[in-house]
Amino acid sequence: MNAFYEHHKDNIEFGYRCFDRLLLNGLIQPFQQPERVLGFFNAYREGTRVTRSYLTGIADQFQNWVKNRSEKWDAPILEPPEGDDDDSRRDKFVLEYFQDAQPNQVVAILKAREPARILVAIGGKDNDSPHLEYKQRWVNQYNFYINDKEWGRMFVRMCPYFPFSARVCLNQHHWLANRMLEEDVDFQQTTNAFLKCGNPARLQELADSLTSKDLLRCGRKWLATFTPFFSDKERRECGCQHRLFFSQVEYCDNLIFRRRAAVDELTERLLDANRTIGQPKKITMIFGRKVTKQYKGKLQTVIEDLDLPNPVIRSHYGSGFAKQYVRDDRILRTEPATNNVYDYRVNKDVENLPELQQAMSGIIDNYQNVQQDILETFVDRGQLRELAEPTRLPNGKRIPGLKFDHPRQLAVMHALVRFSNIAAGGTFRTVDLYAPALEALGCSEAQYSLASLRYDLSKLRAKKLVERVPKTRRYRLIGKGYAICVVFLKLFEKIYAPLTAGLLKPFPGDRKLSDEKRTQLDRLYQNVTSDLDELLKAVGLKIAA
Repeated sequence: MNAFYEHHKDNIEFGYRCFDRLLLNGLIQPFQQPERVLGFFNAYREGTRVTRSYLTGIADQFQNWVKNRSEKWDAPILEPPEGDDDDSRRDKFVLEYFQDAQPNQVVAILKAREPARILVAIGGKDNDSPHLEYKQRWVNQYNFYINDKEWGRMFVRMCPYFPFSARVCLNQHHWLANRMLEEDVDFQQTTNAFLKCGNPARLQELADSLTSKDLLRCGRKWLATFTPFFSDKERRECGCQHRLFFSQVEYCDNLIFRRRAAVDELTERLLDANRTIGQPKKITMIFGRKVTKQYKGKLQTVIEDLDLPNPVIRSHYGSGFAKQYVRDDRILRTEPATNNVYDYRVNKDVENLPELQQAMSGIIDNYQNVQQDILETFVDRGQLRELAEPTRLPNGKRIPGLKFDHPRQLAVMHALVRFSNIAAGGTFRTVDLYAPALEALGCSEAQYSLASLRYDLSKLRAKKLVERVPKTRRYRLIGKGYAICVVFLKLFEKIYAPLTAGLLKPFPGDRKLSDEKRTQLDRLYQNVTSDLDELLKAVGLKIAA
């Protein structure tokens, strides 16, 4: 239970975490080397020559088998809508075929042209000893949509060409729904979430009980069904069965609020805060200006779908991202996702499911704790005074204190609080901070060198807000480091800069703008500015022209 949940728990009905989409690559490991393919055909297929025509014949045989199974299973072979190559849209396209589906029934087969790694024979048609190589080719593949007894709606994508590369797509929400039905737990499931649950504690226990064996049992069962080319003896003796590896993984935290108004108010504040905090934007930006749909640059936070009812806060890192958004009116979802689990220091084999779950759950905790720091930051005047004072190191060296209106220092703080650092395990190098700091300052490398950034970072190290990771060249924020950076950015961007601009350089049109056309923060800024105007008049002060 993190600080974010603790702070908002009175408005939360219940919460749970589970894997959402699990996309697994399947391959038969012994056949990833051409010489082992030849060994298989010599040992189990009476020395059959692996020629171009023979490989083509294997694919033709598979396609004939699919047509036969389609008739036997009463599962139509469909062509996807033109230009529709997104798996989620295909799921909607075949949704009607799942109505009244029986357990372990194949309901539809989608045929689509997609890239695959296949074995090709290099040489003429008459060459009976060609050179074998693996090549990437666009070929027709078959997506089998299944109502699995344990996993519910899922699909398996099969390549008809040897060695039958595959992809398995699972969703733990469907798996959990089946488990709760077995245990008579009352629940209400929306498209891809649970809006109500009679026993939230049991729901979380079931979610945490998922193991790699559950993935392997389901995946291997269907992959064996869809590779009739191999006999049971060949699977048993030669290892002609698919191994499964993580390709794309989504893990979600779902907080179900009691009232829509409560989650609306919270997300409005999150969107307001994340326009400037947590991403490398210029520090002179005053809140309330127009925000584009996509900010330029790498490793940053972006706000997407601004024109939709539920915008998405998305923080990119490596081959993945973490996003936060509202779904189904009352659910606040925080969801890290990746196309490469190595980004989380986890190997791709599905046996590493526990380590992956722990890593992605930790990212959610860090993300939400940081969001809470952004929403509510507390610091007393004594702390601010100590931070502003110079620091004497044990060797006698004097390091200047922190000033909340110093541009270079604020630029470094902007780079430090980026969510991409959290996704990277909370550590960073000085070179990782350099580009976003330059962008925040709006200057060139000649104007602000990497050595200058390291000097500015040393001020934070002197205040014990940043430390170097032992035996590495990486650093991390420690103690109240993140919160202090957020305080300084808030004081400058949300208080000092807007009010100073409103007093010294007011925009004439602002006073004529009706209240309903202003954001909540803009109205509050205008109220404070007007009150300060009255105060200055009352004490007899005027602003110099």
